[in-house]
Order: sequence, then C-alpha cells, then structure tokens
Amino acid sequence: MSQIITRGKELIRISPKDNKKLEKSTNGGVSWITRFNGSSSVGEFQDLTDIGKEILGTTSKGLFKSTNDGISWIRKS
Repeated sequence: MSQIITRGKELIRISPKDNKKLEKSTNGGVSWITRFNGSSSVGEFQDLTDIGKEILGTTSKGLFKSTNDGISWIRKS
C-alpha cells in the first residue's frame, strides 16, 4: 500500500491528518498543500497507485480513478 506517489515533479500523498484529503508537494516534501478536499462519495483513502495516465485510489467506498493528478475522482467501473 502506498500513502505517497510521485507524479512527474510532484509528490501526492494521503493527508496524515485527514485521510479523506490528498495533498501535493512540489519541493520534495518540504511543504504540502491540499490537492483534493475530500468527498463523502469518495470516502477515506487507503492506497494510491500511479498507473501512468491515471491514479487509482482505493477508498472506503471502493476503487476510484483520477485522470487529472488527483484533483477529481470518479468510480472505476
């Protein structure tokens, strides 16, 4: 399970304070800003996987995908 992934020059992680949120860093993890504020339909993130064109997120509500680096999420069919 991965709590943090690398996408190009960015790091994306599940927020350690609120696992419904994702954060990004563009300076190697020195500082973090919110990338995704969370959603009741997505649930709590448990795992992130970078598969190239998409990020997969395993959550308490199922498997979701993002095609915009974690800004928005849709259920993976």
